[in-house]
Amino acid sequence: MKNPLLKIQDYGQSIWLDYIDRDMLDSGEVKQLIEQDGLRGVTVNPSILNKAISGSDKYDEDVHTLASKELSAAEIYESLAIEDVQRAADLFRPLYDASEGDHGFVSLEVSPLIAYDTAATIEEAKRFWRKLDRPNVMIKVPATREGLAAIEQLTAQGVNVNVTLLFGLPRYRAVADAYQKGLETRADRGEPIDSINSVASFFLSRIDVLVDPLLEDMMSGEGEKAEVAERLHGQIAVASARMAYQIYTQIYAAERFQSISEKGARTQRLLWASTSTKNPDYSDVKYVEALIGPDTVNTAPPETLDAFRDHGNPARRIDENVAQAREFMNLLGEVGIEINEVTAQLEKEGVEKFSKAYDQLLELLEKMRAEAPARTPDTASTD
Repeated sequence: MKNPLLKIQDYGQSIWLDYIDRDMLDSGEVKQLIEQDGLRGVTVNPSILNKAISGSDKYDEDVHTLASKELSAAEIYESLAIEDVQRAADLFRPLYDASEGDHGFVSLEVSPLIAYDTAATIEEAKRFWRKLDRPNVMIKVPATREGLAAIEQLTAQGVNVNVTLLFGLPRYRAVADAYQKGLETRADRGEPIDSINSVASFFLSRIDVLVDPLLEDMMSGEGEKAEVAERLHGQIAVASARMAYQIYTQIYAAERFQSISEKGARTQRLLWASTSTKNPDYSDVKYVEALIGPDTVNTAPPETLDAFRDHGNPARRIDENVAQAREFMNLLGEVGIEINEVTAQLEKEGVEKFSKAYDQLLELLEKMRAEAPARTPDTASTD
């Protein structure tokens, strides 16, 4: 029987791993996932690196070496993250080359502390891009209002952007517009656009985590509203994603994109993020199975990847029940839940959660850094 993770590729979807650490890089696990499971990319953020560094002693030596050079905790984080992403990108480079730049990407996120600062986001993204120095990396930029201008300018400067913390459909349209503007600016300058890649990362399970309790309150009542709430329960994230895919197909079939497609422009693929199931009553592969389709990416944590390998049922489902998805999104408003308010709250909470994880990571590194002077000279530096 064919590995379900490999079979996903038959429907035009790529699987990325939403995790990386040095244990996986050193042991050959990442290489094995590429060869046996068809893994096509990796994403990294401060939460992941916090977990990686706190859960492994593989970083200790480098932290103390960097600390001995009087680097700050933020500079140590940046150095560790860049090394991990470079190593991962090198493992994916054969896939990137063989697919002519379609697959094999590794993403690194700018600091969430600058999510509302366009200029700082651009500056940090460009610095990461230069330091990483790999064609198959992406810089993650949040889809805040301030992030939109950064997405446009970075794309125009030839930086591959992974747009993160994207929740709402109107904001998705704005993200796609920013990407196209960046490509158009670059093309107007006579610069190549055929090697630029981008994804728009739509966060899913968090939508249901916020909306479901509101619907459950209504379901405890009686009458038509309770019945509608029961129909919508657990359905909004998938419905929203399916509507996003409809928008995607419309945008990239339109004349505007076709005019730059002739110059080699690639579509900004939709990436399904936050795909681990939070509600134990739902299938543990709910946010993978429901959204398989062409020109999409699903970035899953190791547990979800293992679950799908074990019992996933791959089939093209991204454009199933589109009319129902549209109906569900309309009904949500009719029962008094404004999806735009929901997605605005999720964006705010997403930035706050990532910022908290980033702060915790810096606190951990500062603690490790403080221990550096106690180390003996022969182990404090290994230049």
